[in-house]
Amino acid sequence: MKFAVLYSGGKDSNYAMYKAMENNEIVCIISVFSKNKESYMFHTPNIELVRLQAMAIETNVVEKETDGVKEEELVDLKDAIAKAKEKFGIGGIVTGALKSDYQATRIQKICDDLNLECFNPLWHIDEEKFLRDMVKEGFEVIISGVFADGLGKDFLGKIIDNNVIDSLVKLRDKFNISPAGEGGEIETTVLDAPFFKRKIDILDSEIKFQDGCGVFLIKNAKLSNKN
Repeated sequence: MKFAVLYSGGKDSNYAMYKAMENNEIVCIISVFSKNKESYMFHTPNIELVRLQAMAIETNVVEKETDGVKEEELVDLKDAIAKAKEKFGIGGIVTGALKSDYQATRIQKICDDLNLECFNPLWHIDEEKFLRDMVKEGFEVIISGVFADGLGKDFLGKIIDNNVIDSLVKLRDKFNISPAGEGGEIETTVLDAPFFKRKIDILDSEIKFQDGCGVFLIKNAKLSNKN
């Protein structure tokens, strides 16, 4: 079956894509660009990088802009999925949902309305194991947003490795946060993955941090060949 991936450029959608590729054909990614930085549905830090990520993966991308108004943004998502179905003949959608019933139930309803299968390969996966497996399997992921107690400016721009995971697990135990950021504690951007044909190199970036929250903005990047 042909699938499209709901794609934010972060670790969840990329790892879900990786798992879905084991037994399915991925023909495109779908990315929603939200004007609302506090969108309930959509990742926002460095979302524009998905165009470069699509080139790195060598796949098609369906883009849709939304004002990011709660619930109303779902209409825009449905339009994007319908466009992917019409253009690429998809039979299903892959999501990176881990635990969010809010996101999962709404995406499932859209898929039901459009007669599409909804595949959530990461649903209720152990978060620490997920992060460590991701590192083991060669994903290069940076932290592009921090929005919770204990997650200071020093986390921004860091590549997630086992030492960073250790720190996130300690913060989970201390502050009851999700180490995988399922509660919005962190956002991530993927620079390389096993299925990327080329990797992304950051040429220019900026850190913005205020009142305990911050983002790592990628201002310029390029594709480069993998070793």
